[in-house]
Amino acid sequence: ENNMDKFAAIRSYKDHEVPDVINTLLGDDRVTSSFLQLIFPKAYAFVPFKNFLIRRFLSYKLRSIDNIESYQKIFENLVEKVIDQSIASFRCNGLEQLDKNYRYLFISNHRDITLDSALLNYALYKAGHKTFNIAVGDNLMNSKWVADLMRLNKSFIIQRSGDTKKDIYKGLSLASEYIHELINNNESVWIAQKQGRAKDGIDSTDPALLKMIHLHKRKEYPISKYFNELKVVPVAVSYEFDPNDISKAIECAKTNQGIEYIKSSDEDIKSIAKGISDIKGDVSINLGSPLEFLSDDADEIADLITQAISRLYYPHATNYAALMKSQNKFLDHSFSDKQLEDAMNYLEKRSSLLTQLEKAELLSQYYQCLVNKKNGRKKPPINII
Repeated sequence: ENNMDKFAAIRSYKDHEVPDVINTLLGDDRVTSSFLQLIFPKAYAFVPFKNFLIRRFLSYKLRSIDNIESYQKIFENLVEKVIDQSIASFRCNGLEQLDKNYRYLFISNHRDITLDSALLNYALYKAGHKTFNIAVGDNLMNSKWVADLMRLNKSFIIQRSGDTKKDIYKGLSLASEYIHELINNNESVWIAQKQGRAKDGIDSTDPALLKMIHLHKRKEYPISKYFNELKVVPVAVSYEFDPNDISKAIECAKTNQGIEYIKSSDEDIKSIAKGISDIKGDVSINLGSPLEFLSDDADEIADLITQAISRLYYPHATNYAALMKSQNKFLDHSFSDKQLEDAMNYLEKRSSLLTQLEKAELLSQYYQCLVNKKNGRKKPPINII
């Protein structure tokens, strides 16, 4: 490595950096306690001198890690544990359309902070494909240790915040150049279709995100040509139960009433832990074949990606039940009366402590995917974050 490593602040870690990063992490109490909460959420409260114990357990586990490959092996075991303990059935369809020796730009809808990408990466890995690099917004990176854990797992940071417009532009240009660098080195990249999760259940693609990806090459290639070259694979992930549905509903209800929603400092970590450990029911990931773009209008490209993801989205019984409860609408589906009734009961239970507005938001989160499927082209509300 020379000092010319201009991506040092954002890129994922390289093999030779792994031992140092891990030693630093092991010395950090927040890491050890977060790990405990992730691994043993129920027992967490009762373990005395827990930091000492977990540090020994982690250093024993992590000492064997001296490169990214071995970190990914542990990651594979963790994902298997998540599937085993909190997912009733997991399906990933469409991998046969991909070439194992080729790299892609996976553009996905975004429901869970870590699992959307982790589950797809796991499915690729199991099917003998290369794992991808994950684009993560800097909003998740307030804590250096969270950033470190993610950057060990082939994640890189998109710096969207800055003190001046110029800083922001520099951060986005760097991310754009890094994505190009990865693709050039035959590495795949995963990115969410818009900033942050779709807390309202509306999976729409943000044209600004596409322009950011294009930034580095915008003077050389028209946007359609560049995206065709990137080989965009649309990805739709759907959860029967969203562990964070209640907190998303409460946040959306506030935002919709014009009340400022203020995030607590450990909220992302709590959402990550909840997403990982709580019950998700059936989980489905559908991939399309690489899209072909003819237009040089970023809005039209975004629309095409949105539609592709919407078509690929697999609706669960909870989605149909939410539509019936909320709008009394009945759409054709293949679920049994029993499955529908169970879904109704789940939604009832989830919203039992919510206000009317929050309850409406919770149901909306679950049925939006059906509305999108039916309407096809519906311009999403423009949301400047």
